[in-house]
Amino acid sequence: MTAVSLNSYLSKVSQAWNVGEGDMLAALLSFRDSHIANSKLQISDPEAQVERVLDPPLDEMVAAHLRACWAWSNSDMVEAYKCQGIVVSSFAKLLGAQRDENWLLPVMYVVCLDLRLFALQADKQKRSAGRGKPGETLEKASEGIMACFRVCAADARAGEDVTKRWGMLNLVNQLFKIYFKVNKLHLCKPLIRAVESSALKDRFSKSQLVTYRYYVGRKYMFDNNFKEAEEYLRYAFEKCDRDNKVNKRLILIYLVPVKMLLGQMPKEALLKKYDLGQFCGVMSAVKEGHLCNLNMVLEEHEKIFIKWGIFLILEKLKIITYRNLFKKVSQLMKTHQISIDAFTIALKMMKVEDVDDDETACIIANLIYQGRIKGYISHQHNKLVISKQNAFPPLAAA
Repeated sequence: MTAVSLNSYLSKVSQAWNVGEGDMLAALLSFRDSHIANSKLQISDPEAQVERVLDPPLDEMVAAHLRACWAWSNSDMVEAYKCQGIVVSSFAKLLGAQRDENWLLPVMYVVCLDLRLFALQADKQKRSAGRGKPGETLEKASEGIMACFRVCAADARAGEDVTKRWGMLNLVNQLFKIYFKVNKLHLCKPLIRAVESSALKDRFSKSQLVTYRYYVGRKYMFDNNFKEAEEYLRYAFEKCDRDNKVNKRLILIYLVPVKMLLGQMPKEALLKKYDLGQFCGVMSAVKEGHLCNLNMVLEEHEKIFIKWGIFLILEKLKIITYRNLFKKVSQLMKTHQISIDAFTIALKMMKVEDVDDDETACIIANLIYQGRIKGYISHQHNKLVISKQNAFPPLAAA
């Protein structure tokens, strides 16, 4: 493919278009295909030559692709992104004009993916030149992808075998990647609603469903909906290709903290298998109710936990650690009426600074409210009165 002339390339595009060969046309417009390295196709002003062979709006799309090849060959990612933006906007019009056909979906997947990847590189190039705000190009790229998504979502009347709605999930996943990168998670909500209300929601390809569940699971985690987060992330982990260790590890980074918050401690062998030993110390400290060790482990791995975006989620494990510590105190006291002072002493032993009985009572009240302790505080006697039966319910039941 690398040695073909421009006319030969354009005739291949024309042929793919005329026979409705989506995969062939997708390859001819993809930046993962070898033709992009062909110097004969790296043209700064290709419009006149393209217009002689192709009709509108296909000519505009292909001309923009060839100019993007030229920009890419010159390592000008900002220009390449602009050209790819034209490719996507032309394609959205083209897609919208087609009735009861979805053979163009493979083309949509590649042009939208390339738009996102060029936007990432353009932002990087702008930052190194001291221009622009972080993520501004990437956020702008979402508009082009959203235009294609609207065409797909609106194609409700077409028969199931020819509907463009089959392309929805691929674009939703592209948009998720952008919104998570630019920290605009609230924009995921309408996309989730669109997928969940679709009749096709469980019938998309497995790889797309795994990606979708991974991002929605993370969204639920950040919204503190841990049961839903566990359900979605567990699906992603179980259905992810067994040999894809990188992706399985990525899912576990979020699934492990969620499971711990629900009182389900992972096996140490699993953590070691996926090179997630950072969680071993966290898990041990939580199980033992050892607040001091938990703080030490969180501090030790603070940088990586912040990079993964889970540091604040792991901080929430402190409440479970309090519960496990206070359970040990109650077992030592061997009575169902325990002085608040006993818990304060335990907290001081765990190096909780400047803690007094009032602060301890607040922690206990929070544990009672969350259903992690069955009992009540007698303020008159400054005591915690715990239930004689199952005073510390299993964490998974709380």
